[in-house]
Amino acid sequence: MISKVEHKHIDDSMQDDNWVKPTQEELDQFQKNDVWKLVELPKGNKVVVAKWIFRNKQDKNCKVVRNKARLVAKRYSQQKGIDYKETYEHVAHLEAIQILLSFGARSNIKLCQMDVKSAFLNGLIQEEVYVEQYLGFESDTLPYHVLKLNKALYGLKQAPIAWYEKLS
Repeated sequence: MISKVEHKHIDDSMQDDNWVKPTQEELDQFQKNDVWKLVELPKGNKVVVAKWIFRNKQDKNCKVVRNKARLVAKRYSQQKGIDYKETYEHVAHLEAIQILLSFGARSNIKLCQMDVKSAFLNGLIQEEVYVEQYLGFESDTLPYHVLKLNKALYGLKQAPIAWYEKLS
């Protein structure tokens, strides 16, 4: 079953059976990619706030085909120089894409698009970043601990450069 409702809060989504599976799939990706470990927050360190985002993925006819849950860091809770050194947004220029497509067509090369599931979760981060436990899934045994990130989380200012470096 697929939900056509995009909830704004985790509490509402956990009441809807159609959103439980996508939320669990997202958490499984974190575990599979060794994104974090549960630790006690070191003195003097700040915690980045995280939130759940729920979106419906649609086909070309605007029919909902699946539900996607994603845990993201709230960008505004990071400060330059403290939580990250620089930002990076990789953008392909239209001219570069046109040259690639022209070269592929002229050389009779088959070009394919690739989508990497949970791409940013593969990028290693250099900074020490601590994120609050994900709302609705706090540890029963360590409820006051935080998540120390080993890899990038969507929404972190350093996530795009971490993924780009991994891809390179």
